[in-house]
Amino acid sequence: MIPIIVFTVIQVFLFMAILFLIALIKKDNSIVDIGWGLGFILVALINYFGLPGYTPRQVLVTALIVIWGVRLAAYLYYRNKGKSEDFRYAQWRKKWGRSWVIRSFFQVFILQGVIMLTIAYPVFILHYDRMLYFTWFDKIGLLVWLIGFLFEAVGDLQKSIFKSKPGNKGKVMTSGLWRYTRHPNYFGEAAMWWGIFIIMLNVPYGWLAIFSPLIITNLLLFVSGVPMLEKKHAADPEYQKYASRTSLFIPWFPKKISR
Repeated sequence: MIPIIVFTVIQVFLFMAILFLIALIKKDNSIVDIGWGLGFILVALINYFGLPGYTPRQVLVTALIVIWGVRLAAYLYYRNKGKSEDFRYAQWRKKWGRSWVIRSFFQVFILQGVIMLTIAYPVFILHYDRMLYFTWFDKIGLLVWLIGFLFEAVGDLQKSIFKSKPGNKGKVMTSGLWRYTRHPNYFGEAAMWWGIFIIMLNVPYGWLAIFSPLIITNLLLFVSGVPMLEKKHAADPEYQKYASRTSLFIPWFPKKISR
């Protein structure tokens, strides 16, 4: 019988390969963003149903990942529906030239699958859990996760409503959660994985899951999330004014700018 972790890796590879083929047909690598949340759901469910025993914590963590993944995938699907390829992937397509097909496969799809499997480490050690009751780690972790979920979901909703109004075209979103952080959705995603890590402190070897939130936070803050959007708005004076008074990532009260 194939070990569950090997089976999971194979399934994620096949999932990302299928996404790549769809992206080739549609000529739009943005589809990989939709696959991000769905991939975590795949990993969580394979391990949940593929291993014996269901402790309350296994049910909780699996449910949190499924809820997050479904919401994110649905949001990105409807946000991108009928639109052209995201500016990040369009830039890479132009930059990579003739090698964009092979580089897209490995640097966009397969690499994202590897990162996904690494961040999903908590799922792989959940089967070590034997505790049939919740502790304060679970309660604190769930609270952190809920705060993160609200920041991501509400932030996305507020941005969608703002952009749907014709009068806001070209304007910068500065209200709601966006008043306290320039990237409430990214902060929220990181917070959710920190919440799951706290829950995993109840599980043997759960402390090793620390690299899960560290990786996602690092990616969002320094690689593919915040830096790319900040660069996109670097020449926008309205955005720079907004940036001068608003926290980059962690929510905080806006600065008072003296005239």
